[in-house]
This record gives sequence, C-alpha cells and structure tokens, in this order.
Amino acid sequence: MAKFKTWIKAARPRTVLLSFSGVLLGAFLSVAASRSDIFATAGRSGRQVVLFAALTAILLQVLSNLANDYGDFKKGTDSAKRVGPQREMQSGSITEKEMRKGVAFIGAFCLLFGGILIFAIAQLTRQELAVFAALGIAAVLAALFYTLGKRPYGYRGLGDLYCFLFFGWAAVFGTFYLATKSLDFSVLLPASAMGFLSNAVLNINNMRDYENDRASGKNSLVVKMGLKKAFVYHCLLIGGAFVCLAVYLVLKHAPVYSYMFLWLFLPFFKDLKAIKKTKPEQLDPFLPRQVRNTFLLTLVYGVLLVV
Repeated sequence: MAKFKTWIKAARPRTVLLSFSGVLLGAFLSVAASRSDIFATAGRSGRQVVLFAALTAILLQVLSNLANDYGDFKKGTDSAKRVGPQREMQSGSITEKEMRKGVAFIGAFCLLFGGILIFAIAQLTRQELAVFAALGIAAVLAALFYTLGKRPYGYRGLGDLYCFLFFGWAAVFGTFYLATKSLDFSVLLPASAMGFLSNAVLNINNMRDYENDRASGKNSLVVKMGLKKAFVYHCLLIGGAFVCLAVYLVLKHAPVYSYMFLWLFLPFFKDLKAIKKTKPEQLDPFLPRQVRNTFLLTLVYGVLLVV
C-alpha cells in the first residue's frame, strides 16, 4: 500500500497555492466591496464561506492532479521520455487500484465540502442552489475528464479553457458572490486575471512536456500552436492579467497607492526573459515560481484593495 508521503507527492502540493489564490482574491474583493475586515465578511457565514470555498478549491486541484496522473499513465503519456518530476503511477509507487480509490476518495470530499458550502453555509435561494450545485458537479467532472475517458479534453487543447473558467472565474467570482450575495460583473476582470495566471502555470507545464506530449498524441494547446507561439501566448497571459487588475482599479476609482501592485510585474518579467532562453525540458523550476508569484500578487493586490 502506498505511504502517506507518496500520496502527498501525487497531490502535487506545489500547485495548491494556485487554487487557494483564486478564493483568496475573491475574499479580498468581497471585503473591499463591503469595506469590512477580511475575517468579518458577511459575518460568521462569510468567514465560513471563504474557508469552505478554499477547501473545496484545493481538493479540486488535488483531484485534478490525481486524475491527471492516472489518465496520462493509462494512455501511455507518462513514458520514460517524459521530463519533469516522475509521477507516482509512472514510478510504481501507487498502483492503478490504489489511484482509482484515491480519486474516488478526493472526489467524494470535493462534493462533501462543496455541498456543505452551498447547502448549509451560503444561505442560497433555490435558484442559486441549482446554479452552484451544477457548477460544483461540472467542476468535479472537469477535473476528472481532463485526461480520463475516451475523449479527454486535455488531449484536444481545451485544458486552458477549463483552467480559466474554474480556477479563474468560478473561484474568484463564485467566492465573491457567496460572500456578498451581490452581482458585480466588474469582478470578472480580476477573475480573468486569475484565469490568465492559472493558464500561465499550465502553459509552463505544457511547454516543458511539449516533445513527449506531441509524441504521445496529447494535443495540448502548446502542441497545437508550437513552442514559439506558446511563448508569445505566455507573455500575453502575464500582460493580460496585469491589465485586467489595473482596469478594475480604474473602474473602482481606487486610490493611487493601490497601483503599487504593478511593481510585482518585475519578477514575472524576469521569469519571462529566463523562460525565453531556457530549453523546454528545463522549464520545471519556473512552474512553482509562477505559482508563488501568483500568490504574492494576489496577496499584495488584495491588501492594497482593503486598506
């Protein structure tokens, strides 16, 4: 039986901050909208909304990682030619049977915490419950069928769309709505920024795996467009994120000091220059750096919003 530390490795903890960042940004936006303390948003229920939204988002990230491990292994994508950290099924540390149980276990907890969030904590109307229940089920299915099934959408270049919608729009806008019970479509700007930054993480991963994915028939967006265009796409993702964040501040007539977050473009720009000079198979160190930079940007931007 696989050891606990093996499951931790399979869950890919270095990606967890990314899923948490979307919920955190949604929480900051809800605080800014109500001008209250971050731990007092909408009272006790607001704090619980943020907590359970974060737990659900993190579990969805882990579910996606485990399902991806299983799906790529079954399809032969995780061959000896694959670069980057060796996955647990590829190494034999986790068997197929164990991974199926692990995916089912995490999937059940996603539904459990998501269910508690929308049915017990968020105090939603029937119409709102229907919308969020459908969204939750869609998120779980999307996490599973990125690489699982006969026609996984991750093998058809649609992974970026899933990442943008669920780790961008759903995480940020969904948290904001559950905490405030208000519709503010301008929030889609920072939500889109988070979607772009999440796609940047996926793009680094797919540029690293370009040769192996192409040989294995995994037609990621990077495989479809090629490495040169993938780098241009990566630059647009980073630039687009900062533009969306800045435009949101303009629309909200934010004070001048709020734009101090733009200084954080420097570490992103530094990585862009380094990525351009780095061979695809050596890009793995940039993946956790992109996650950390995204979390730091979220934290600084959010604090500047609420002070």
